[in-house]
Amino acid sequence: MANLTKRAFLDKLAEQYAPIRRLEGSQSLYDIAGGAARIYIRYSKVHSGHRTFYGLRQADLQRLQGHPSLVCFLWEGQLEPLMVPYADYEDVFESTSPAGDGQYKAQVYLRHDGIVLYIARAGNFNAEANMGWAELENLIDSLSIEPPPVLSHPQIQTLLGAVGSIKEYDVWIPHSDRTRLDWSVAKQFSCRETAFPGLEAVQGTIQQVDVVWIRRGSNDVKALFEVEHSTPVYSGLLRLNDIHLAAPRLDARFSVVANQERRSAFVRQVNRPTFQASGLAELCTFLEYTNVYQWHSRVRSGGR
Repeated sequence: MANLTKRAFLDKLAEQYAPIRRLEGSQSLYDIAGGAARIYIRYSKVHSGHRTFYGLRQADLQRLQGHPSLVCFLWEGQLEPLMVPYADYEDVFESTSPAGDGQYKAQVYLRHDGIVLYIARAGNFNAEANMGWAELENLIDSLSIEPPPVLSHPQIQTLLGAVGSIKEYDVWIPHSDRTRLDWSVAKQFSCRETAFPGLEAVQGTIQQVDVVWIRRGSNDVKALFEVEHSTPVYSGLLRLNDIHLAAPRLDARFSVVANQERRSAFVRQVNRPTFQASGLAELCTFLEYTNVYQWHSRVRSGGR
């Protein structure tokens, strides 16, 4: 299955971006479009819990440095590839170290509310916006799409709320923030008025979370997003950690949302001993502003 999946991907790659050439010394590294970019291809079966497992060789990742490049994650039964720009994660890999076999361990969680990339010793990263061929198309032709706008804190709240609404969740946004939502960036949606029965221990805390998704018609919290625009990433992690400690069985996505420049800060902070001990480091995802913008664009147009 691995060979068939990879072969099908390479065939399609060759149709669009020939010539392609495998680099010497690696079974998974390719030059594409006559050397215009590099792509690192990894494959996994889908295991229990709807997750996949990958090893990323340190030697292969080092050969991506300084080149326009993507890490491509393939799995059985996949409809479209997951392609992650290496430049977005270079600092993440540099902040940690590979396992004894020289590989960074990674997993992809195929969740009902989105795709999550987990990098061992670094944390979880939302990868929803990286599904499909657009990342490669944009890498090859940077003029193919307009760059996302510079977004404010209220605009990010608006976009996250809109994504949740389109996905048919009830949406909670703190009452004090609702008048600042920007309906120029998304179609208007209604916010949930009631609080969170069953979570009395963290009622005051969860009501201050920037965006919360709740399964429609229930009290089942499914996602919490803390937007850190000007405040420290650490403050958002503390709020999410308080909720996690008080409601450890809460089956929800925990995400810190910030601009690209704060990705490295997220890795440093989420791996502090306090968040390792509580288990938040294994649960919390980093979501970048551009990811939010692209995610909203996809779901608005009928994508996942």
